[in-house]
Amino acid sequence: MGIPLVQIYRVGRYIAARKLRGEKRYPLVLMLEPLFQCNLACSGCGKIDYPKEILQKRLSVEEALGAVDECGAPIVSIPGGEPLIHKEMPQIVAGIVARRKFVYLCTNAILLSRHIDDYRPSPYLTFSIHLDGNRERHDESVCQEGVFDKAVAAIELSRSRGFRVTINCTLFNGADPDEVAEFFDTAMRLGIEGITVSPGYSYTHAPRQDVFLGRSASKRLFREIFRRGRARARGERWSLNHSGLFLDFLAGNQPYQCTPWSNPTYNIFGWQRPCYLLTDEGHAPSFRSLMDETDWQRYGVGRNPRCDNCMAHCGFEGTAVDDAFAHPLKALKVALRGPRLTGPMAPDLPVLHDGADRGGVAVPVTAIGRARAESDGARAGLR
Repeated sequence: MGIPLVQIYRVGRYIAARKLRGEKRYPLVLMLEPLFQCNLACSGCGKIDYPKEILQKRLSVEEALGAVDECGAPIVSIPGGEPLIHKEMPQIVAGIVARRKFVYLCTNAILLSRHIDDYRPSPYLTFSIHLDGNRERHDESVCQEGVFDKAVAAIELSRSRGFRVTINCTLFNGADPDEVAEFFDTAMRLGIEGITVSPGYSYTHAPRQDVFLGRSASKRLFREIFRRGRARARGERWSLNHSGLFLDFLAGNQPYQCTPWSNPTYNIFGWQRPCYLLTDEGHAPSFRSLMDETDWQRYGVGRNPRCDNCMAHCGFEGTAVDDAFAHPLKALKVALRGPRLTGPMAPDLPVLHDGADRGGVAVPVTAIGRARAESDGARAGLR
């Protein structure tokens, strides 16, 4: 099915306008985290390791929509935690849709059948349902049996109601390319719009550290997966919700550095520095402070040991899009032929750090209200 033309047009127009203004850093996707609480405890998740008093915190509708306005990105991704736990999520989504922003509501789908009547189909709303593989693989990933079947039922229900539906898939250590290819076949037969896929980021707060892929292993795995995809008949090809150059990057052919500012994160603490994945680096009181005052040179592959194995789309899709605008013929060539699957891989970026983890900034519970108050004050100045 693929991404609708209206979304391609509006996002492309947004990027072109920033380029014409000469903006070097601009947001592409706002990662809006309205809560950290979840109804699962996945082995590779580093987002829910908080005390009870933090897990019970929520962004209000006003705070969430204020962040959308302050950031201005054309796409809003709502991860978690589990967003459907948030009682005001329908109002948050409706407010984003009313602003003609494209919202991807990420969910494990356990609660979707219960809440689906709270939402209305729209070209601006997509349910992005978490599936990490076929039944055995996914249920193992989320540490609970039966979740795969609930997710599939939710996909079928959502499609029958006219909603846009994608799946988001994270690949971990031990992923088998044949198994992944079969899963992608299964997913496409469900009638979804597309698949978002990325190697899992090695969260320091994840319950298990042995599940994550190294950078070289990720590249080899994706070459094998894409090789199997290329062997599919034309009518059975997968629709991957990524730019061609990002897929080429996953296959080891692009020496990209991440652009964390392209996917800024806002949550109950404020604007998270520097990205969605590093959770211990502190928070900015406003979006402008995040963009202007963050020391971006401290982060990225070869610059920070916690970034070295990262190949996540929230860090590198923005880089690929920027490269596509800078080199349209290169992007067209990759889009037409697909990722290169043979030959040498692009060289790794040089390591500029000494291997020492400088640690992060601990945020006490008492700082949540203060950070949010400062952010509210900053937004008030924009009105």
